[in-house]
Amino acid sequence: MAHPYRIREIAQQAGLSTATVDRVLHGRAGVRAGTVAEVHRAIADLQRQASQVGLGGATFFVDLVVLAPDRFSRAVRAALEAELPTLRPAVVRARFHFRQDGSAADLADVLDGVGRRGSSGVLLKAPDDPAVVAAVARLEERGIPVVTFVTDVPASRRVAYVGMDDRAAGATAAYLLTAVAPGSGGVLVSLSRSTFRGEGDREQGFRAALRELAPGVPVHVVEGGDGLEDSTRASVAQVLAGEPGIDAVYSAGGGNRAVLAAFDDAGRVPRGFVAHDLDADNVVLLRERRLTAVLHHDLRADVRRVCRAVMQVQGALPGRPSSRPSQIQVITPYNEPAGLLDDH
Repeated sequence: MAHPYRIREIAQQAGLSTATVDRVLHGRAGVRAGTVAEVHRAIADLQRQASQVGLGGATFFVDLVVLAPDRFSRAVRAALEAELPTLRPAVVRARFHFRQDGSAADLADVLDGVGRRGSSGVLLKAPDDPAVVAAVARLEERGIPVVTFVTDVPASRRVAYVGMDDRAAGATAAYLLTAVAPGSGGVLVSLSRSTFRGEGDREQGFRAALRELAPGVPVHVVEGGDGLEDSTRASVAQVLAGEPGIDAVYSAGGGNRAVLAAFDDAGRVPRGFVAHDLDADNVVLLRERRLTAVLHHDLRADVRRVCRAVMQVQGALPGRPSSRPSQIQVITPYNEPAGLLDDH
């Protein structure tokens, strides 16, 4: 792969030694295939972040550790890389550690690896699990701040949480569904996994508001699919087979194409469907009127706050990081954010 970057720059981006990068670039033996892939990913990241490379001023390396389907991780990457030039004169470079599945222990291993290599700060989307809490503590002991993102790990030593008020989001979903599907025979609530604190809070907020607005409507929870297509579709199909009254959906955890495919398989159409996040799939589904509304928060604004929090901890900006809820936007087919979805 042709590139203009120095070995030291590639090594910093990849979190590897210069000797290892040199061996990869010169095709020498004795390097694992996974390490070769890391070097090539680092070069690709540098190419995408070219506006930041070579700038003067303090340089901060931010590591993104995210457990989520690829569609969400791609949206986060795009949001962060779009924001990087706005952070000048500081130079923020991003390294990505994305996983579609895996255990909390796997993520703890990733966090420990970041700690060994060094980082200015970590953006973390992970389950609220003791293994993750312990790994965050180890990072804090190394002087590496962690900002949780989208879903919180409140018992950890994270310096701030950036994301929406999930209980309020769940309550908003209940309000919308009772308006568009009055007298519902049952609501399917889809979670990727209950150990994500944000999704659990969304479910609790939804149930509390639904008890007030439509106390007789039953709630049926599907979880454990990690927002992935095949597992989510199978789980939803199993519930629909035993619950003919379900006619509305609150998707707190994603995988909405799979949820709708299960309804199609059953020959049913939900009267109302509220989802989260304007990823590429949801944009299309919203435009096709298969989603009633999407509860959206501005990812670019969120990642900007994460970067500012890291710079505050590192002394490059005044003040201390703080946790403030992101604004919840209710997006329908009639109020798409201007300029946000042109590439979908």
